[in-house]
Amino acid sequence: MRRPSRPEPADRPDPIGTPARRAALRLLTAVLQQGKPLEVALDNAFAEVDRPADRALARAIVATVLRRLPDLDALIDSAMPKPLPDDARARMVLRLALAQVLILGTPPHAAIGTALPLVDKGPRRLVHGVLSRLLREEAALPEQPTLPNPYAERWSAAYGAHTAGRIAATLATEPPTDLSFRTAEDATAHAEALEGASLAPAHVRTARRGAIGDWPGFADGAWWVQDLAASLPARLLGDVSGKTVVDLCAAPGGKTLQLAAAGAKVTAVDIAEKRIARLKENLTRTGLKAEVVTADARHWTPPGAIDHVLLDAPCSASGIFRRHPDVLHLKGSRNLAPLLELQAELLDHAAGWLPAHGHLIYCVCSLEPEEGERQVEAFLSRYDNFRLDPIKAEELPAGLEPWHEGWVRTLPSDLPEQGGLDGFFIARLARK
Repeated sequence: MRRPSRPEPADRPDPIGTPARRAALRLLTAVLQQGKPLEVALDNAFAEVDRPADRALARAIVATVLRRLPDLDALIDSAMPKPLPDDARARMVLRLALAQVLILGTPPHAAIGTALPLVDKGPRRLVHGVLSRLLREEAALPEQPTLPNPYAERWSAAYGAHTAGRIAATLATEPPTDLSFRTAEDATAHAEALEGASLAPAHVRTARRGAIGDWPGFADGAWWVQDLAASLPARLLGDVSGKTVVDLCAAPGGKTLQLAAAGAKVTAVDIAEKRIARLKENLTRTGLKAEVVTADARHWTPPGAIDHVLLDAPCSASGIFRRHPDVLHLKGSRNLAPLLELQAELLDHAAGWLPAHGHLIYCVCSLEPEEGERQVEAFLSRYDNFRLDPIKAEELPAGLEPWHEGWVRTLPSDLPEQGGLDGFFIARLARK
């Protein structure tokens, strides 16, 4: 009598937890193959996933893979006689499974069980064999994360190999969350409930996790999320009460909220309608006021006299990889030429608005000197009626120092005991 054949793997019911892993695979594929930023790809990737817990798990898995991608790939390659193509589905699945076991603490049987259905009718034996071998041999990731190129080379050249290594080390852990408040008194009043500590006036840093909308003070509009480094440009304008300030490329609005809370008359300008919508939502939630303009800042001009300009220029965003590790893998962020041209155009256009002794804050959330230091040097060479207004140590949070040229360059490895910072460049320019 003929024995019944075993069902094909694809006919077996998916293990519990597979929908979250399917969403993670879609999300990782969107970032690495389609070049979509993680936040942009979320909606499509989660179209078939309703449970918030599954969505949160999928996002956590993908962010973990992106933090340790070179090291995960090195492990995968070590277990194979011939490397898989970078875009092979099997490699994508192996990355997800290994990240769960080696970093997130998922039991091996659960990681393997939810990985195999993702290969569909593809190389299940290959995926199972590679995972089994690596786990049997107790494979481990290096303690020091590896930066992907070209960033490893760029930052070693710009800051030295030792500092580049310290920057890479910040990839190992998810950073704390910084919150900005209207006043220092508000921050003090909320710090204990938020389980946080203040590193600057009107600031709280917390290691709290979970849905931010559920945190104390969010619904009341008491605070907004803003990395401490990102809060420095508005702080460096000093007392802006009653002053007219134009915030260029303003959305989603952290600096606009800071300036409005400090009593400035703010005009926030941004070209992206979706980001402008977020800015308006933040203004509504916090109860703060600003004039909001949807326009290309290169072709817009303020209708009346102004006192200061804050330009947070479009950039490669390489400095925010602690929170957004996808920026290290988006090919579009590596071509600096269009960004450098745009930054120079914005600087030139804004420079014509300032009165004598007015200030122009130029900043980028980038670790690339071409977008920061070199951009400002080129601007000053074009305009002899502007000077660099040196930033002083007493204007910065404890533990930070201006560079000797008078500008500020924050690195992710700064304030290591407090949890680091985003990478920012900030220069304060004054009209003579």
